[in-house]
Amino acid sequence: MPVLNIEHHGARDGVTGSCHQLHINDQHSLLIDCGLFQGAETGHSGNHERHAIDFDITSVQALVATHVHIDHVGRIPWLLAAGFRGPVICSEPSARLLPLVLEDAFRLGISRDRQLLDAYLKRIQEALLPLPYGTWHTLTDQPGNWVRLRLQRAGHILGSAYVEVDCNGTRVVFSGDLGASHTPLLPAPRPPHQADILVLESTYGDRLHENRATRRKRLKSAIARALSNQGTVLIPAFSIGRTQELLYELETFVGNRLPVILDSPLASRFTAVYRELKPFWDKEAHARLRQGHRPLSFDNLLTVESHEAHEKMVQHLAGSGRPAIVIAGSGMCNAGRIVNYLKAMLGDERHDVLFVGYQAEGTPGRDIQTYGPRGGYVVLDGERYDIRARVETIGGYSAHADQQGLVNFVKGMKHKPREIRLVHGHAGAKQALKAQLMPLLHSSAIIRVDL
Repeated sequence: MPVLNIEHHGARDGVTGSCHQLHINDQHSLLIDCGLFQGAETGHSGNHERHAIDFDITSVQALVATHVHIDHVGRIPWLLAAGFRGPVICSEPSARLLPLVLEDAFRLGISRDRQLLDAYLKRIQEALLPLPYGTWHTLTDQPGNWVRLRLQRAGHILGSAYVEVDCNGTRVVFSGDLGASHTPLLPAPRPPHQADILVLESTYGDRLHENRATRRKRLKSAIARALSNQGTVLIPAFSIGRTQELLYELETFVGNRLPVILDSPLASRFTAVYRELKPFWDKEAHARLRQGHRPLSFDNLLTVESHEAHEKMVQHLAGSGRPAIVIAGSGMCNAGRIVNYLKAMLGDERHDVLFVGYQAEGTPGRDIQTYGPRGGYVVLDGERYDIRARVETIGGYSAHADQQGLVNFVKGMKHKPREIRLVHGHAGAKQALKAQLMPLLHSSAIIRVDL
C-alpha cells in the first residue's frame, strides 16, 4: 500500500493561504484549498510573487474547496495559470457562492478586462463539481488506487465543509475552518466517526469565545451607546458569513430604532444568495421564519450600492450625529469601503469600532484593535489617523471554533487519529491546542505543529 504524504503550501505557520496537497501515490494527488495570503503573511516580495504556484501540480486530480473565503480559494487564478484543468469540488451552496467571490477577487487583484473576466468565470463554471453533504464521491477505482471523498457540514459559513478522504483504506480528514457552536443560521459541525490522519485548523487553539448570550448583550450595549452618543457603530466584516450572521442577530433587537446600513455591493449579493439558500439554514432560523421574522431583509436594513451613494453616506453619518450601525468590508480594514468610514470617524469619540472577527497580524484592523484602546493611531492609505473612537472586540462572533470546539471535534471521534497536523494558526495557538489534545489520543499518536 502506498504511503500517504501531505505537503502544506500555505497556512503552515500562519492563518492565511490555506493549501494542502494530499499525495496518494507518485501519479495522483488532491489539493485541499488554494487560498490567498493576507496581512503580514504576504511577505515582502509582493502579493503576486507569494501567490504564484511554486509546487508541482501535474499529479493533482482535483481541487477540493472547503469554503469560499478568499484565504482558502483566492489562489485559484494562479492555479489555473499554472495549468490545472481538473474539477473544483465543493458543496452545493459553495458552488453558488464561489463564482461571486472569484469574480470580485479577479476584478480587484488581476484585471477588470471584461473579456478576460468572462473567460475566467466560464472556466470556473465548467470546473465546478458540487457534491451533496454526506455523500461519497469516487475519484478513482483502480487496484491499489481507490480514492473517494465526502463533504460534511463545518458550520463556518454557508457551504463550508470538512473533507473526509478514503485512500486505499486510510481515512484522512481535513477540517477546513470549523465553525463556532451556536453560529446563527448554521448547524454546528458534527465530528467524523473516524480519522487516521487529521489536518486540523488551530486559529483559536489558545482561547475560548464568549457565549452567544454574552456577545448579544455586548452588541446591545454598543448599540445603546451609539444611541446615547448620537454616534455610529462601525463593524468591519467580510462580505460572506459574518455579515449575514450579524444581520440575523440585529434583526432581533434593533427593531426600528436606528438604521442598519449594509455598505457593500458584494455583501448585498451574498445576502441575496443566502436568502435563496434557506434549505441549508438551521432549525432555529427556520423557526424564526415561521414566526414571521425576516432575518436578512428587515425593514430598517438599508443597502448602499454605488460609490457616490457610499461617499454621501460617509459624509452624512460623520457630520449629522445620526446614530446608525454600519457593516462594511473588508473585515480586516485593509481595503474596501470600511476604510473611508474609519478615516472620517476614528478621530471622533462619539463613534464605536466593533470587531467581530479575527484580525491578522500586519493589517490595519489589528493595529486599531491593539492601539485604539491606548489612544494610539493607525496608518490608512499612507496617512496617520488618531484613534479617539471607542474600540471593542466581541470574540463570540468569530466564525471559527474556539479551543473547546476544536477539542470537542477530536473528542467526538469514535476512532481517534494516529496523527494530527495543526495548521491555520500561530505557534502559541498550536502549542496550547496540542496540550489539550494529547490526553485524548493513544500514547503512540503524533501531533505535528512544525510542518
